[in-house]
Amino acid sequence: MSALDVAAAVCLLAGAGLALSAGAGLLRFRNTLDRMHAATKPQVLSVLLILLAMWLRRPTWATAGPLLIAGVAQVITVSVACYVVARAAYQQEAGPDDEEG
Repeated sequence: MSALDVAAAVCLLAGAGLALSAGAGLLRFRNTLDRMHAATKPQVLSVLLILLAMWLRRPTWATAGPLLIAGVAQVITVSVACYVVARAAYQQEAGPDDEEG
């Protein structure tokens, strides 16, 4: 077992642990904003760690490109989705009379 295999295993286990903590956060927290925070922060890092583990198992430029695209797309889409869900939850809680603008 090489050092890259050990690093890949550590990244994979850390990513799985973070994904599990994100799932536990979804069950534990009560309101939408808390659940959204618990779901997005560890989930993004877990996906990036798993992608890193995949690259460490086969460290070539041919695998780095698609994994990098998947990682960047994950970071961008989760940020946008988080913003949209937070805005909708905030507007729903505020009601039409409390909105500014």
